Amino acid sequence: MAVMRTPRTADPRVCSIDAALKAVGEKWALLALREIALGQHRFDDIAFNTGAPRDILAARLKSLEGAGIVQRRLYQERPARYEYRLAEAGEELFAVLHAIRDWGDRFVRDDPENIVAFRHCCGARLHIEMRCAACGEGVAPGDVTGDRDVRRSDIVHTQG
Repeated sequence: MAVMRTPRTADPRVCSIDAALKAVGEKWALLALREIALGQHRFDDIAFNTGAPRDILAARLKSLEGAGIVQRRLYQERPARYEYRLAEAGEELFAVLHAIRDWGDRFVRDDPENIVAFRHCCGARLHIEMRCAACGEGVAPGDVTGDRDVRRSDIVHTQG
């Protein structure tokens, strides 16, 4: 005799990863941030180095600017031309971008001869490690717990 399961209605966790991905989780946005972090500030250079279609790149940069992740600065008046710089929120993504790059180097790329090594100013190859700021220990997935579990159904919406 088959057991009938009652279907569950999804009640997703509410978390900052979800919110962050809404701001920067699209391929062209992350690649644009990579280029800006590497010193490419002008639209044409960002487009060339990412391969992004110009209309999509323009939309992503506008979205990143609206989210306070990049700042657009006028560098030429006629015609008006802008460059892009990381805002404080964008600078805070630097370690995330390099962690994604490091992960891609180790687990996704199948052409080790073409992997570009990034180096710290001390000369050592850059490898991002996550450590607890309080005790200095390395952090692994099993070492982390949330202090509570918030679900979408828990969110109280007030009319204002």
